[in-house]
Amino acid sequence: MKILVTGAAGFIGSNLTDALLAGGHQVVGYDNLSTGMPRFLEGARAQPGFRFVQGDLLDMDAISAAMVGVDAVFHLAANADVRFGTDHPRRDLEQNAIATQNVLEAMRAHGVKRILFSSTGSVYGEAKVFPTPEDGPFPVQTSLYGMSKVAAEGLISAYAEGFGFHATVFRFVSILGPRYTHGHVFDFAKKLLADPSVLPVLGDGKQQKSYLHVDDCVAAMLLALERAPAPYGVYNLGQDHWCRVNDSIGWITAEMGVTPRLEYTGGARGWIGDNPFIFLDCSRMRALGWAPRVKIEDGVRETLRWLIANRWTLDSRA
Repeated sequence: MKILVTGAAGFIGSNLTDALLAGGHQVVGYDNLSTGMPRFLEGARAQPGFRFVQGDLLDMDAISAAMVGVDAVFHLAANADVRFGTDHPRRDLEQNAIATQNVLEAMRAHGVKRILFSSTGSVYGEAKVFPTPEDGPFPVQTSLYGMSKVAAEGLISAYAEGFGFHATVFRFVSILGPRYTHGHVFDFAKKLLADPSVLPVLGDGKQQKSYLHVDDCVAAMLLALERAPAPYGVYNLGQDHWCRVNDSIGWITAEMGVTPRLEYTGGARGWIGDNPFIFLDCSRMRALGWAPRVKIEDGVRETLRWLIANRWTLDSRA
């Protein structure tokens, strides 16, 4: 297949691109490089089946031109910064919802019917049911990021119904692994390398999180490309266990050989939209034949080792 990957120079997008090329697919990588890393695509650029397009999803002409001859779209490009969403209230709307509308319209114009979309477990807000299923009670949104992903999901499901698209939506927990550029391991590593004597921690350290390794995430997406039924399906992607933030701090400090003083900011939430308990029911994805292989602790430790070995990534984020 010829597959368009939006956000191809990002953490998950670049790993997915490599996996698609290894599977014999052609890939058109589309990214505006606002947060994506060109170095993540060095391996892909050496492959004859890869073509890179630097473009913005808000540019309809650019995304429409990139869509020519495509069989399917993995739409991963997004603003993923939940913490600072309230500082830029329109950013999530534009980069997540309106950008998705543009992708769908470009697909419709060129007769492309297959889309696989990276949503988020944040759409569940502060869920009341654990593990949280895809058809559980839908809560009040607690972040602009979650709101924008709900809007994008709504657009995709409407296009599946109205235009005969075959659409698959993934609701992720936080993803870990090589090329990781955003999240708690990144923040803690950067702080501890600068000053190993103290570690500021957003919240009280008791938040319960379920992290998934990027290899397991990509494996699920590739499996869904083959097996997820039409016209529309939503699939949680996460672990069958969780950890507390304090657990992760313990693994990180042990891996780095430091014993910092922990400075908690207090409260069960580190920021607006930080859900204190994220634990998803992934039985629907498992029914397709998928299961995660990397445990949370192993994923945290591997991510930290990769960041330390690739400190240019830490330096790239001001």
